[in-house]
Amino acid sequence: MPDLMISLWEGFQFYWDDICYLTAQHLQIVAVSGLLALLVALPLGVWMSRPANQRYAMMSMQVLNVGQAIPKLALLALAMSLIGIGSGAAIFGLWVATLLPVVVNTYEGLRTVPPHLVEAAEAMGMTPRETLWKVELPNAMNVIFAGIRTALAINVGTAPLAFLVGGGGLGELIFTGIDLNDFGMMFTGAVLTAGLAIIVDLSFGVIQRLTVSRGLRLSGRH
Repeated sequence: MPDLMISLWEGFQFYWDDICYLTAQHLQIVAVSGLLALLVALPLGVWMSRPANQRYAMMSMQVLNVGQAIPKLALLALAMSLIGIGSGAAIFGLWVATLLPVVVNTYEGLRTVPPHLVEAAEAMGMTPRETLWKVELPNAMNVIFAGIRTALAINVGTAPLAFLVGGGGLGELIFTGIDLNDFGMMFTGAVLTAGLAIIVDLSFGVIQRLTVSRGLRLSGRH
């Protein structure tokens, strides 16, 4: 253990400039692909959960499962073939890999809202849109956030592979360290990636608690 800590400390000192630059690249790739995934996955999950669209839900899920089933490296290689080398391919590949957990949890979260809450909202004269925003979404928020946190953890952990398609990021430290047999470089990149995943998860955990408590207050549940 002391040897590992020494290697990590030396790696931080020696590669500090690279660490700052590559961490910023890594976060940019994760942020852009994650945001694009949320913009697509959340509305898609809501659309699939509507009773009129049930016959399309399983078909949509199967299409998304294909993207999840493809190994992440193969997915990035396919993205590179379509888009070319660079951050665009990395963002596209990570976007596809991030969609499924958010869609599934949004769909299941809305489907498991107690029916009596929806019926009560309808009896009060709420429109379907008002019922969705004021009753269903606040009560499904914990499940939806669980999907978001899972998706972002996958995203941060997969992002080092972006280096292999010219996308940059902390994968440069990991894979170059492996190539050069430089344990300090490799270990530094791995620890930073794990640290970013933990920070992102904890940050969204805080956002989840604040959002859920506020949503439940607005919906009248305490």
